[in-house]
Amino acid sequence: MKTDIEIQKDVMDELKWEPLLSASEIGVAVKQGIVTLSGTVDTYSKKEEAENAAKRVSGVKAVAEDIEVKPFSSTIKNDTELARMVTDSLKWHSAVQEEKIKIKVEDAWITLEGSVDWEYQREAIKTAVKNLSGVKGISNLISVKPSTTTKDVKQKISLAFHRSATVDAGKIDVEIRDNKAILSGRVRSWAEKNDAENAAWKAPGITSIENKLIIDTEVFAY
Repeated sequence: MKTDIEIQKDVMDELKWEPLLSASEIGVAVKQGIVTLSGTVDTYSKKEEAENAAKRVSGVKAVAEDIEVKPFSSTIKNDTELARMVTDSLKWHSAVQEEKIKIKVEDAWITLEGSVDWEYQREAIKTAVKNLSGVKGISNLISVKPSTTTKDVKQKISLAFHRSATVDAGKIDVEIRDNKAILSGRVRSWAEKNDAENAAWKAPGITSIENKLIIDTEVFAY
């Protein structure tokens, strides 16, 4: 079991490992396995990448993210300009049906609404706009309304776990309620927890996931 000091060091090293980030901009505090990130970055994508980097570190139970986005003065856009940039970005993205998406920009914060058939499309829309200069934050309110049935979803998810090199399928249970997948059991790290959730999202018909997986390194010790 890692100590908080060991986790803090590993998180800081992971931040340094990311070429997009400057570790000196981000503060890291750890208490009982819960990581708090603080500081200031100039783009929303850096804020998101810092959070993802912390979640990849083994021993991390949760991440409290308190990083503020302050774009450089030369990249600051007014809301009208930013809305136009978002619209143009979605038009050029092959996985996005931009006519189904509504965009709102207020104080450089983008709100996305509408519906898509698959979760990957929902994430693709966020990816298409998160790297735009001047963006301070994103609220992704797009819903997933699939046109496929969910009859064999549980089997598909279980098979996906068995194919994965990073997920121990034997320690994860899957329950399907309507279009919702409920994952329970124990995993070795936050990365494995995320990998299991990402695999479940790829199943047809899934519109939401309740990830109840518990990070517990001791249960895997021999």
